[in-house]
Amino acid sequence: MTSLWDSPRVGFVKSVFKTSNLPVPEFPEIAFAGRSNVGKSSLINKLINRRNLVKVSGRPGKTRSLNFFLVEAGLYLVDLPGYGYAKVPRKIKNDWQGLISSYLLNRESLCCVVVIIDLRHGVKPQDLELVTWLRSNRVPFLPVYTKLDKVKKSQQGKNAALLDAGLGVRPAERLLFSARTGAGKENLISALDQFLS
Repeated sequence: MTSLWDSPRVGFVKSVFKTSNLPVPEFPEIAFAGRSNVGKSSLINKLINRRNLVKVSGRPGKTRSLNFFLVEAGLYLVDLPGYGYAKVPRKIKNDWQGLISSYLLNRESLCCVVVIIDLRHGVKPQDLELVTWLRSNRVPFLPVYTKLDKVKKSQQGKNAALLDAGLGVRPAERLLFSARTGAGKENLISALDQFLS
């Protein structure tokens, strides 16, 4: 059986700055959230076997919209603006938060929010805030601890256990991933398929 993820046709659809401009909710949606420069774009590109469909920026806080990508005319991947970057003006930050929270709370076609967290560091306040908020609002989410290739094998389990404890998740409820090597990609696809079904 071929998977939706096997070399899919993927196209950029639109950037959304206001909830009134969201696409018609005709397909299931998976959103990707994470701190600025955590590797969201790299993860999405790896997931869909593309080098740079989702632009990777060296400048944190660059994505200011919800960016919609259509996979095989049956699924939207939604790249959310990164959070936790101090140099973004407060007005813009507040606008983003209004747009993002409205989208996450009210979008009936949203199946899951992939929360991307750097495995090299302990729990950051913004990551905990987002996970707590998603949990309390009953928005389905999947924590993915990324940059696995940058952590020594002997340290990976310890770092993951610290994040689990800080976020209040069980090992079975999250995944480890490397956008560079592709480690964890099959597990991520299986988990996303569960949310979609």
